Amino acid sequence: MTDYASLQIEHHGPVSEVVLTGPGKGNAMGPDFWREAPLAFAELDARAETRVVLLRGAGKNFCYGLDLMAMAGDLAPLLGEPQIAPGRTDFYELVLRMQRAPGAVAACKKPVVAAVQGHCIGAGLDVIAACDVRVCSADASFSLREVKVAMVADMGSLQRLPALIGEGPTRHLALTGADIPAADALRLGLVTAVYDDHDTLLEKARALANEIAHNPPLVVQGIKRVMNQRIAAEQATGLDYVAVWNAAFLQSEDLQEAIAAFAERRPPAFKGR
Repeated sequence: MTDYASLQIEHHGPVSEVVLTGPGKGNAMGPDFWREAPLAFAELDARAETRVVLLRGAGKNFCYGLDLMAMAGDLAPLLGEPQIAPGRTDFYELVLRMQRAPGAVAACKKPVVAAVQGHCIGAGLDVIAACDVRVCSADASFSLREVKVAMVADMGSLQRLPALIGEGPTRHLALTGADIPAADALRLGLVTAVYDDHDTLLEKARALANEIAHNPPLVVQGIKRVMNQRIAAEQATGLDYVAVWNAAFLQSEDLQEAIAAFAERRPPAFKGR
């Protein structure tokens, strides 16, 4: 198996575990993750011995979301002079490339179970929304945080969450950027089980993955493909549309203010410009 900078792969019989490792704080997702995740899931997709993938985060938190500081080089053009067509085209292509990471999770023929502990923020939520089953620990919290940094979420949550939790709850999460606790995530259907602590979460998530892995693999894969196909066209259209939207409108004074406030550890003052 390939060595990766942002994740580790472990094999436990028919279950392969993908462990988010950072290197950003709280397993935040920088350039390495967006490049490596599609490769890792393609590798597991092609591995005959793997029947189910378990996705988890190292440490106390699943993922703090997009690593803004690590991605500064990609965002830098949006903080300068207004972009003309080539710059907007480059950013559109960047968004499409980054969308391939959660897209690879959704497209993986093998079912993917997410085990979430601690914070699952922004891009982390984008990734678990692409998983087939999600379970969490009692201390887990979930946030579609992009609105707080003057961005429209463009990695898949706005396209995938409505099928999981409904239109109204998705709009609530997206428009407020609020944290929701594990109990609310269970009530909404974002997760299917909540466990008392991290050790129990991992034990139960592994048991769930093994239960799925011991069902007939072609049938299991068929269930995933049939269910994915039901919503594939709508999601593909939505993902392309949000990439176009952000290429056209993401550059703003509010985005500059959000990144400056993040770096200076202060509340942003948005002005709608």
